[in-house]
Amino acid sequence: MLVVFGLTTGEFVIAGILPDVARDLSVSIPEAGLLVTAYAIGMIAGGPVITTLTARLPRRPLVIGLITTSIAGNAASAVAPSYPVLLAGRFIAGLVVATFFAVAIATAVSAAAEGKQASTVARLTLGMNLGMIAGTPLGTFVGQHFGWRATFAAIAVFTVVALTLVLRSFPAAPAPVVGSLLGELRVFASRDVVLAIALTAAGNLGVVTVFSFLAPLATDVSGFSGAALPMLLLVYGAGAVIGNFLGGRLADRALMPSLAGLLAVLAGVLAAGWVISTHPVPAVVLWFALGVLAFAIIPGMQTRVVTTAQAAPTLAVAVNASGFQLAAAFAGWLGGRLIDGPGPRSIYLAAAALTVAGLLIALYSLRRDRRTAATPASQPAASH
Repeated sequence: MLVVFGLTTGEFVIAGILPDVARDLSVSIPEAGLLVTAYAIGMIAGGPVITTLTARLPRRPLVIGLITTSIAGNAASAVAPSYPVLLAGRFIAGLVVATFFAVAIATAVSAAAEGKQASTVARLTLGMNLGMIAGTPLGTFVGQHFGWRATFAAIAVFTVVALTLVLRSFPAAPAPVVGSLLGELRVFASRDVVLAIALTAAGNLGVVTVFSFLAPLATDVSGFSGAALPMLLLVYGAGAVIGNFLGGRLADRALMPSLAGLLAVLAGVLAAGWVISTHPVPAVVLWFALGVLAFAIIPGMQTRVVTTAQAAPTLAVAVNASGFQLAAAFAGWLGGRLIDGPGPRSIYLAAAALTVAGLLIALYSLRRDRRTAATPASQPAASH
């Protein structure tokens, strides 16, 4: 959880120190913005590639190597003498994130007690919540008062501390037994695995689009001043912490029914946002509810990927993380088109429609599960 906190802070903190980086390295804001792209590309490319290349390594030394690489990327960012070196540092820091998440989640699920897999995943993803609501503001504060290099140095030092705890607690185990690369990739021939990954992408796309454009939605639609944005982020983050644990408990009790129910409620709240977001007080309630629901669906979605891809769970979770990043990139493009077209308020309706698409995938998967459970053992249901 602490390592996840450091990784999440490293991903999002650049938004708060971007102007300082651009000014210090004599580049434009759009050029500095490519630092975000470099990190995302590292995650998208590194997830499936590094996970596949390291599939036969024992998990403990692999996790140590992944964390050490992230520390090196942040340390390089802190001392980068030029923009290209900083760009490379952000790429390296992002390169190992998806694989670390995948190994950590797969290990946590395998070690969890029966019926507690999703809530165990929720404890890991709490690091994401804390990274957004505490790590990013703290990193921005450090950058504003001690320079942007100090921000990356602080993240590197914090992750070193987290690594010492990993060294003490991460279980030593033999290397996993895996087949050939082709055999690993065959896991994606399963319709249930593909549906689980599609559920993550489609189910998150709407709310990620809304979150990506919090600033124009808050100022242009709800009438808040720019100074109120940190407060709204705090409200959203508080909801996220609650939703994270709520989603884990619900998924432990009934994985797919709870996911379908949460997505239905999320779609309804997003649609209601189109109506109530024009008033500040209801908008605050709206952002809290969105924080709860956006993070309530994450533990169940991650658990669904692991349980449907038992032949290669780590690779499937890594590809799932890369798919989420692609969805986030698409969300940025879509939101921009909507703002230029019908206006920022329309983002709520578009997000609701996208979430309905995720709901349909969840309902279809639930139906498949029930049909499989009802099929006699002598006549197994097709899985492809």
